Amino acid sequence: MQKLTVQLLKTEAKAFAERESGHKEKSLFGVTDGKAVGTYLEHKFQEALQKKYEYARGSSAKGIDFPKLDVDIKVTSMRQPQSSCPFKSARQKIYGLGYSLLVFVYDKKDERKSRTATLNIKHVIFIESSRTGDFQTTTGILKILDNKGNADDLGAFMMERFLPVDEIQAAELAKEILKTRHRVPHHFKRSSMAASVCAGY
Repeated sequence: MQKLTVQLLKTEAKAFAERESGHKEKSLFGVTDGKAVGTYLEHKFQEALQKKYEYARGSSAKGIDFPKLDVDIKVTSMRQPQSSCPFKSARQKIYGLGYSLLVFVYDKKDERKSRTATLNIKHVIFIESSRTGDFQTTTGILKILDNKGNADDLGAFMMERFLPVDEIQAAELAKEILKTRHRVPHHFKRSSMAASVCAGY
């Protein structure tokens, strides 16, 4: 069985979205819970992959769907975008999640006559790990750096943004940002959380 790669994952996600967009599902008729829809879509996609590829599925310890590929799946509605926050620390908001995101954006429609639901998947988006920082936070940091701000300016900004850090942690992060901006510039692109569409879908 072929080993799953990130590129194959993108290709399969596009093909899955095209198939699923024409599928009528009885179990989703009348369902308004976004989490239930997301679970359905994720499981169905995983089942399709398991028939063709060899890969490690996520565990509760690692917390992402494809731990060997460092990719997690997110499913969200166009009408009611997912509100859950993936960030667990201030470092993740600044430097990114540490893994990439494969996002399915759907528009759900119920058909009363057949009592079925269709998930029209409008977008399949792959967000690289280096672009998963919080947009508002990284934009603010970039403005400070562009204006020749110092560690105190960065620390004050973090406290104003109510990032989950105390003053000592904020000061340490500020010093690290000043050191790593030139060494790791891709962490500080203005396009943080920007997305590249999978295979043109």
